[in-house]
Amino acid sequence: MLLATFKLCAGSSYRHVHNMKGLRHQAVLAIGQELNRRALGGPPPSAWINQVRCGSTLLGSRLEDTLYSDQELAYIQQGEEAMQKALGILSSQEGWKKENQQANGDKVLSKVVPDVGKVFRLEVVVDQPMERLYEELVERMEAMREWNPNVKEIKVLQKIGKDTMITHELAADSAGSLVGPRDFVSVRCAKRRGSTCVLAGMATHFGEMPEQKGVIRAEHGPTCMVLHPLAGSPSKTKLTWLLSIDLKGWLPKTIINQVLSQTQVDFANHLRKHLESSPTPEARC
Repeated sequence: MLLATFKLCAGSSYRHVHNMKGLRHQAVLAIGQELNRRALGGPPPSAWINQVRCGSTLLGSRLEDTLYSDQELAYIQQGEEAMQKALGILSSQEGWKKENQQANGDKVLSKVVPDVGKVFRLEVVVDQPMERLYEELVERMEAMREWNPNVKEIKVLQKIGKDTMITHELAADSAGSLVGPRDFVSVRCAKRRGSTCVLAGMATHFGEMPEQKGVIRAEHGPTCMVLHPLAGSPSKTKLTWLLSIDLKGWLPKTIINQVLSQTQVDFANHLRKHLESSPTPEARC
């Protein structure tokens, strides 16, 4: 729909044939309007999800300020769609089943979503302010391998504007080497709206990062992390992580379910340990 809209705008007026700025301006406005329509559709979400969705209506005005290539616009669209789809899954409270419950209150839930498959939902409270988590998970994303042993490397391949990036992630072996090395190429969209932060993403194609020998190219489905201050305790953060992955290769479902739910539990433990042992941003300065 969006690519068709772009082509329609490009051919709708002869007077813009020699004016690429005019062409891009019309296309950007059309794409912004389409994404706004999508952002406002769907079932009524919870308050923090609605806050982020409404923030997406600013996309059109932001795109007007910068001219992007066709491919960059496609990545922006894909990132926006990943965020809307992931938030839509989180907004539905029905059908979730408990996979893992920790003594500290951390829990992993799962459900089967049509056209997506089985997804996992981690819900934890971290005794750190949201700004601290945002810095570690978004601004210092490439440093995650330093504190999360499940990640060998995360590299930002391309940044597009303020919100969108293309990343390559190399995961470590899992489940006693039953799950061999996997890597992921993803488009990610990071947004901050009021007191809520969201990092969403999904698999994409990036020509400069072909598949690597000996590594299986797995795929993220619509996935996201949502951060917002804990109600009544603003110095603490509620973190919700929706995980949807196709690991590819031949793996029993029982192994996949075990690996993914345990990966989320391990992530929360490693994150807490890292935040407790590392200095705050003010101290580093």
